[in-house]
Amino acid sequence: MAQVEIPAKVYFRIGEVARLLEVPTHVLRFWETEFRSVRPQKSRAGQRVYSRKDVERLLLIRRLLKEERYTLEGARKILRERGFDAAEASPEAPPPRSERLRAALESAARGLRDALQALPAASDPKSNTPDVTTVD
Repeated sequence: MAQVEIPAKVYFRIGEVARLLEVPTHVLRFWETEFRSVRPQKSRAGQRVYSRKDVERLLLIRRLLKEERYTLEGARKILRERGFDAAEASPEAPPPRSERLRAALESAARGLRDALQALPAASDPKSNTPDVTTVD
């Protein structure tokens, strides 16, 4: 495989990465399970979105496995020696979607509680004041 030039993009879809590396998409999904340093994010539609670093690591993995004929364990060892492990991949990863959703819901709930407390006593259904939201 000749030197691959990575396009000037920040994120890549799985099909783009497969074409760059000249491997089927199922191979990329398999490598994700075998190499902890490759963890693509998921888009809202559930598609894998690879960062530029992921693509660079995959290029290295492909070279180690296909051209230099390392085994999976041998390639893992080389990546560990070069400092590509899960510890490096995790700081840039955003919190899981469930945590982001929980934080957004908690924030919305606080906002609603604050708004309810700020409502004047006139909105109390037991009071005799007319409802200001009705239009004649």
